[in-house]
Amino acid sequence: MADAKVIPFDDDRSRQSAQRTGRRRSVPGRRKAEPGPQPLAAPASPVSSLPGAQEGGQQASETRTEAPHEQGGWDRRIAGGLSFLRRRITGEYDVDEFGYDKELTDQVLMSVLRPFYEKYFRVEVKGVENIPAEGGALVVANHSGTLPLDGLMMQVAVHDHHPAGRHLRLLAADLVFMLPVVNELARKAGHTLACSEDAQVLLERGEVVGVMPEGFKGIGKPFGERYKLQRFGRGGFVSTALKAGTPIVPCSIVGAEEIYPMIGNAKTLARLLGFPYFPITPTFPWLGPAGLVPLPTKWTIQFGEPIPTDGYPPEAAEDPMLMFNLTDQVREQIQHTLYKLLVQRRSVFF
Repeated sequence: MADAKVIPFDDDRSRQSAQRTGRRRSVPGRRKAEPGPQPLAAPASPVSSLPGAQEGGQQASETRTEAPHEQGGWDRRIAGGLSFLRRRITGEYDVDEFGYDKELTDQVLMSVLRPFYEKYFRVEVKGVENIPAEGGALVVANHSGTLPLDGLMMQVAVHDHHPAGRHLRLLAADLVFMLPVVNELARKAGHTLACSEDAQVLLERGEVVGVMPEGFKGIGKPFGERYKLQRFGRGGFVSTALKAGTPIVPCSIVGAEEIYPMIGNAKTLARLLGFPYFPITPTFPWLGPAGLVPLPTKWTIQFGEPIPTDGYPPEAAEDPMLMFNLTDQVREQIQHTLYKLLVQRRSVFF
């Protein structure tokens, strides 16, 4: 992929001007009176002598003083928004060789996903501090839900709750990058192809990379097999972590299995459309587009203790027995945590 030459743009003058304007308006200037003859005190008006009148005047004064603060805040927001739009229109913003647009992700994509995360699925996050504050890390999670919303919610969890403000770069299936619009949005959000080469580049660069080794076997499994982990492939993610010397962080997600209860699979139709499966749920395709609305289940995302890989020799990445053992260790830790979270939850929806 050819690197596009970009010219970073930051309208410091507009921002500083807006900040100075906010300060001038929020702190009205007041000159100190020169000493001199004092005027005779005016007689107190009947209104000002009434009980509570002075309190009311003080409150009104405070209200008049706070308004410029709010105005200054709105000025800064508007200036920031206009600066963002200007960079979008002129193309003067940074993306990496994978197409990741950090500014767009932070200001737009996360803002779109956040209401689903906070209000609709009401995600509870545990153990996010287990992801290292710096350096590369490979987050390995279970996959479920018919549509891959679990990966997006995991990305919001890391983005919004990690103490060091880290970003999760997800490895996605080929199908994601074959769909129009979805392809561009996935690239902008930092997703890349689920291959060991891309994953190793990101890990060695110090990024947090997310992978869901179950793939379509996990996301497309029937509702009767919910929360039963499928096979984790051949352990390619373990080999990549060993080569990069980065820790593996197991992640367990509860709640995604029930958003689209898959009670059937139209395999013939799936083959005709080129999909790995065609789900049949209690609402889809019977209700048409309305059947695509996920159920508002209550989610829990728990990040487990990291499994270090930097203590192994360089040739360990080629040892099939070691890869099998580490893969099984990660899988068992995720499965055990899933069962533990299922026992603890009160209801699918609360």
